[in-house]
Amino acid sequence: MHPHRLRRLVIERLLASVLVFGVVLFLPAGTLRYWEAWVFMTVLFLPVTIFGAYLLRHNPALLQRRMEMREREPQQKRIIALSIAVLFASFLLPGLDRRFGWSSVPVWLVVTADAAILLGYFLFVLTLRANEYAARTVQVEQRQRVISTGPYAVIRHPLYSATVLIYGFAPLALGSYWALLPAALFPALLVARIRNEEQVLRRDLDGYADYCRTVRYRLIPGVW
Repeated sequence: MHPHRLRRLVIERLLASVLVFGVVLFLPAGTLRYWEAWVFMTVLFLPVTIFGAYLLRHNPALLQRRMEMREREPQQKRIIALSIAVLFASFLLPGLDRRFGWSSVPVWLVVTADAAILLGYFLFVLTLRANEYAARTVQVEQRQRVISTGPYAVIRHPLYSATVLIYGFAPLALGSYWALLPAALFPALLVARIRNEEQVLRRDLDGYADYCRTVRYRLIPGVW
């Protein structure tokens, strides 16, 4: 993809994401006086903007992989559709919670959740630095090799672990206990996605089966 086209695509998707999140969070709340949402959106989009600008300058090939949205595996398509529904509910409920006062999440817990989200972004960056083939979709490219350094020396799917931190703590960062209910379904969907993804990697990526015997845990060290 031409650099100018990639830059335009990145900017368009970033602006669209900010708009969608703004509507989903503030419209149900019925007010812009929702400080948890303002802080959350800053924590969510500021690291993305900074790291996206870095990749655009230093590793546009990786950024282009991350921009690819078209999933090829049929089972992955179904899992992604369910994940979108779960995440939509997770982000819709906090605004309603804010409007009707269902939850009373203390400030210290909101701030802690925001810190956990930033930790998730840190893991995300470490993972992409270790693996330039970390695409958004499940695929194996020519000349791709197994990565066993950085976070991959501890868990097989650190990007998904980062995602669990980012989206798992989002309800608390937004001041809602009730939104934890749909968010609790997200890790189960990730487990299904990982199981299917590993079938593809064992089939198509040389050395992946040996790597799995060396690194036991997929998502959370010592757990699974």
